[in-house]
Amino acid sequence: MDFAYTPRLTELKERAAALAGKIMIHEDACEANNGLPSEVLRGIRDEVLADGLQAVNMPTEWGGAGLSVLEQVVVQEELGKLTNALWDTVWRPANALSACTPAQRERYLVPDILGQRRDAVAITEADAGSDPQGIATTATPTADGYRIDGEKWFVTVGDAADFFLVLALVGEYRAPTLLLVDKDLPGVRLKRVPRYMHTFVYEHPEYVFEGVEVGKDAVLGEIGGGYDLTRSWFTEERLMIGARTVGAAERALALATEWARERVQGGRALIERQLIQGMLADSAVDIAVNRAFVHQVAWEFDQGGDRKTLHAKAAMAKLSASEAAGRVADRAVQIFGGRGYMRDYPVERLYRELRVDRIWEGTSEIQRLVIANEIGKRGLGMLDFPTTGSTRA
Repeated sequence: MDFAYTPRLTELKERAAALAGKIMIHEDACEANNGLPSEVLRGIRDEVLADGLQAVNMPTEWGGAGLSVLEQVVVQEELGKLTNALWDTVWRPANALSACTPAQRERYLVPDILGQRRDAVAITEADAGSDPQGIATTATPTADGYRIDGEKWFVTVGDAADFFLVLALVGEYRAPTLLLVDKDLPGVRLKRVPRYMHTFVYEHPEYVFEGVEVGKDAVLGEIGGGYDLTRSWFTEERLMIGARTVGAAERALALATEWARERVQGGRALIERQLIQGMLADSAVDIAVNRAFVHQVAWEFDQGGDRKTLHAKAAMAKLSASEAAGRVADRAVQIFGGRGYMRDYPVERLYRELRVDRIWEGTSEIQRLVIANEIGKRGLGMLDFPTTGSTRA
């Protein structure tokens, strides 16, 4: 076992940290103005392209950065230190887009990779949240393709995206299928932009699809393959959430530690108080343990481990890291006292923003079900380290 960063990982970590530093200067403006103007977002896009960290999950032959899963985790951890979800300005196209046909790739994925287009995943509905099998959106076959009718909630980045990956039920057999839908098609209507407790750089609008006509070439992958593509997207995104929440927790702890050193009460710095020391120590443990596990699971992905086992391990990583990060952010706010409750301070924003990581891409309760189902079906093997020959090199 070698837990040291390779020169390649070290370089990526430093590059991602430098990029995060360039983006971090926009945090206060993003909070104050509920987002950033288009010219600032274009400037960030240019920085991302210049640093070569666009579409880290896509191969270099398509224009992406072509990073391994572990390399992606190292990058996402640094970007997770940004507040206001500014990490999302460093775009990662939905991995389901890897199923594009050559024609779809040229029309959607390659421009997405290069920052010329932006995708948004439209799965959740009013009555289909944790269970996507409860969706009601339909894609009725027509002579030329499909007519889509339905409503989607929490379409993250829907305000900035110009096309959607819509999960719909096709035909009389109600086959769950992903379809590529251009935002400017007739019948695509913005219903509402809800307000949330966080202030993200992008929105999570609700969209209505009323008789939206798409061609047969709009199908992504195969008819009936929508759940498999969605599950694959969830699996990798849950691991990235684990990485980003570790990074966010580390920033919160760094800020709290600096404050505890500087803040003097009763003639002594806070960091000399044992109750404060306990919070700092518990936070360091939360971060160290979860970083190690997230990196382990990412490494197993790269070794070609069993996909079902990795699905459960990604659930473990998201569950543990997101809940630990919530604890760290809560302690950081407490250490800052009244200032920690002010939106001017990053710890307050991290506290609000990290809350959603226990909800989206599968709630903590769903992660527990995924883990428990794996235990029930296959035992406790996922607790073991892989043995030589058990993974594909």
